[in-house]
Amino acid sequence: MTRTATIVLSTLLVLSSAAGARSQTQPAPKPKTLAATVGVYVFPAAGQAAGRQSTDEADCYKWAVGNTGVDPFETQKAAQQQAQQAEAAKQEAAGAGKGTGAKGAVVGAAAGALIGEIASNDAGKGAAIGAVTGVIAGRRRGRAASAQAQQEVEQQAQMAQQATAEQQAAFKKAFSACLEAKKYVVKF
Repeated sequence: MTRTATIVLSTLLVLSSAAGARSQTQPAPKPKTLAATVGVYVFPAAGQAAGRQSTDEADCYKWAVGNTGVDPFETQKAAQQQAQQAEAAKQEAAGAGKGTGAKGAVVGAAAGALIGEIASNDAGKGAAIGAVTGVIAGRRRGRAASAQAQQEVEQQAQMAQQATAEQQAAFKKAFSACLEAKKYVVKF
């Protein structure tokens, strides 16, 4: 029994020390450069040092923001907020048609009662027919309005995404132009 326990403990110690040695030998992940963060690949064509490249990227970032009026990090935050607002608007538009059947029933019942009284002296029968007709018509109008509202929200969201993409492209062009002037090869 003690021999088995000793073997198990020895095995566990060997495994844990091997796992610790493996985790210590793996290098820490290299942090992304500013250019890589905004989706631009930069190569130092004139042999610039990493520190110099980092400084040049920061300078060009500021220059590009100043010349385009676009800060990619702020644009990204705004795009996320717009996406959340668009989702909320879609849900609101989807719920816009709810209750229209009941509203249609009330209006239809009132109209049916009036027509039923005039046509056949049976307001109750006319009200029932009017209510059913009103429910159907109200639901149709509600669905159509809801679908149109959802389509408008989707179009606005697509336009916002396109505008954001255009802003990002303008920034990348300006950022790249600055870095190329500093003797870097740039691709995005």
